[in-house]
Amino acid sequence: MTPDSDQPREAVADLLVPGSTCWQIERATQQAVFVDAADYFATLKRAVLGAQRRVLFIGWDFDPRIRMDPRSRGRARDDRLGAVLERAVRANPRLEIGVLQWDVGMVMALARGLAPIVYLNRRTPDRLMMSVDRHHPVGASHHEKIVVIDDCLAFAGGIDVTAGRWDTSDHADDDPLRRRPTSRRPTSRRPSEPWHDVTSLVSGPAARVLGDLARERWENGTGQHLEPVTDVTACWPEGVEPLLRDVDVAVSRTRPEYGGAELVHEVELLWLTAIAAARSTVYFESQYFASRRIAEAIAERLGEPDGPEFVVLNPRTAEGWLPEKAMGTARAKLLQLLLEADRYDRFRLFVPVTAGRQPVYVHAKVMVVDDRLLRIGSSNMNNRSMGLDTECDLSIEARAGDPRREEIAAAVLGLRHRLLGEHLGVPADTVAAVVAEAGGSLVRAVDGLRREHGRSLVPLDPPELGPVDRTLAETELLDPERTPDRWRQLRSAVVRRRHRR
Repeated sequence: MTPDSDQPREAVADLLVPGSTCWQIERATQQAVFVDAADYFATLKRAVLGAQRRVLFIGWDFDPRIRMDPRSRGRARDDRLGAVLERAVRANPRLEIGVLQWDVGMVMALARGLAPIVYLNRRTPDRLMMSVDRHHPVGASHHEKIVVIDDCLAFAGGIDVTAGRWDTSDHADDDPLRRRPTSRRPTSRRPSEPWHDVTSLVSGPAARVLGDLARERWENGTGQHLEPVTDVTACWPEGVEPLLRDVDVAVSRTRPEYGGAELVHEVELLWLTAIAAARSTVYFESQYFASRRIAEAIAERLGEPDGPEFVVLNPRTAEGWLPEKAMGTARAKLLQLLLEADRYDRFRLFVPVTAGRQPVYVHAKVMVVDDRLLRIGSSNMNNRSMGLDTECDLSIEARAGDPRREEIAAAVLGLRHRLLGEHLGVPADTVAAVVAEAGGSLVRAVDGLRREHGRSLVPLDPPELGPVDRTLAETELLDPERTPDRWRQLRSAVVRRRHRR
């Protein structure tokens, strides 16, 4: 019995409800989690080369110059993503590969010297199709990170198939393999910073749902209709150990109101519902901490004498000057709100650092609530992810009354302890043991495991806000929030659900 599972077991409402906090719930015959991109990219390479009918990449960014498995032997140029895709379609005359990239992501690619996808399209085989997606409101982005293979296998989470993402869970200070491709010589490399990321893999009906979502995005972005792949049924990659088998997986989306389509905000509803339902601990990793609605929901729970603890991991600063001005200023303002609400000392915000005390960039989007909910996706804790950008998150819930509840709960907590063990430089079993010794308190356990030297977690101290910073934080110019009426409606709905538990 784990510390979190010692909580009362009275019947409570399910967190994952189709049409509310998620789109659909389908069974995954197998489900796995990749922590950091090294193993993910290597597995993705094998899966693409083994695909039979179709591969769809749906991404925020895409870089065909990156190496997929730099730890492998062979020529570096043969390991580049673009070369892997070309080799796959030339080896299999039945295979077609589609790459759909956000249009502004293509503009950013031009800025770093990458040939535009439209140009690359002319140099690739006919069955390797590359396109940009302009089907979004002004100022919005397509932020999902999805790869679907033969509609029977799907990757979804926070890892973009682009430069700067590859790293191992060691996050070594001077890893010679952690390099960005240069614009002039694709096989040469520039050093990149330590990078922490997470994605998930599902097979079976859950993968087919993601195939539906990917084909819908492809049609909206290109005008080309694709039929589902129905004649491939078994495609789990060799050597990948599942976290769980035969488990229900929920797909939650954000889709902005645009082109006649209504707003979909399942991601936001899941955030708020999960925070309201938490009993013991909420652990999450996010690139940003900038959503006032979520911060206010956390502050409300922090004000309860017996409310849950919150342990949050962020990067020290956002990547780039403009994102830092937008998200960093909002984080500083919201942190002040939470510190004032944290009268019972149950909130922590940390930054992971390497053995040499270099900050690790947190790009993962993970949420673990008690031993009940595991969510991995593309959405950040910011306003954009709640209603402006397209997002896709996958969740697993250990439901009350499920005969496999203890098995699923153990997997949920096991991943939480694995993540914290990585950041603290200790085995996952050590994290679990210290949490148990602390009576189930994650805050006390992490405080006790942190070190002043070497790999660890360090508290994040937000900078003082200057006049420009305060203006950006007040106006939310770069991270717009929807109307106040929407927040009031969402909060009322979550409160009603909480009272029905």
